[in-house]
Amino acid sequence: MIGYRGRFAPTPSGALHFGSLIAALASFLDARRAGGDWLVRIEDIDTPRCPAGAADMILRQLEAFGLHWDGPVLWQHDRDTAYAAALERLKARGLAYACSCSRKQWRGYPIYPGWCRNGVCEPNQPLAWRLRSDLGLRPVIWQDRLFGEQRFDPAQLGDVVLKRKDGLWAYQLAVVVDDADQGISDVVRGYDLLDNTPWQRQLQQALGLPEPRYLHLPLIVNREGQKLSKQNLAPALPLEDGAVRPLLHRALVALDQAPPDTLNTASVNEQLAWAIAHWEPRRIIADAQRRE
Repeated sequence: MIGYRGRFAPTPSGALHFGSLIAALASFLDARRAGGDWLVRIEDIDTPRCPAGAADMILRQLEAFGLHWDGPVLWQHDRDTAYAAALERLKARGLAYACSCSRKQWRGYPIYPGWCRNGVCEPNQPLAWRLRSDLGLRPVIWQDRLFGEQRFDPAQLGDVVLKRKDGLWAYQLAVVVDDADQGISDVVRGYDLLDNTPWQRQLQQALGLPEPRYLHLPLIVNREGQKLSKQNLAPALPLEDGAVRPLLHRALVALDQAPPDTLNTASVNEQLAWAIAHWEPRRIIADAQRRE
């Protein structure tokens, strides 16, 4: 797998939790097993959701679990020029349009109805930019490394926002541009992002960018079936070695890698060395969700 480049790209809305560890660890092991690079990108474009100090805490947590990255960290807040250039290319191809509509206006519809596709409804209102999902690649078909063939019609998902009314860049455009600029060959992430992939494949095709391989992981949920998150009070990953070791072992178990029980108290370096040598994504049971 020459040229493998993977990444972990957290939003610094808070500290990492166990669900984050699963995604970080799996992407790290996949890259290291392939002899490739593993990069870290801080997806901090949604600045109101990113409290001061959260990104630094995330980096310290990754280091505590032995997940050391290659090269400098990429920060999305430095990437305005690249995103703007991509949006201009989409506009030039007629694939992006300005939109004045608010969620309140289209409440009751399953997806945004595309009212501004042929002209802005209220030109004097703040404007977002949306993707013409009906004009891009359709259907979008790809082979997920865990969940097999996936087939979506993005037009049935709606015209996703590329730039928000408040001037902030939206996730779908930023992640596609960043993956391409960083030369990412493989994306390993949670199942909750699987249905984002059709928009991203449309954007990759429209912008003439490479299409990474995808491996979506079972989503870790709490006992109530909710995704682990800061909002659901998921506990932050510890930094102390005595707490890190058993949690790392537990994450390997959750990834169905069957680590020996004796590894539970082994050092972080020993656990990761074993995990890299034995990493096998095909062992992961293809569940959409997995209890914590």
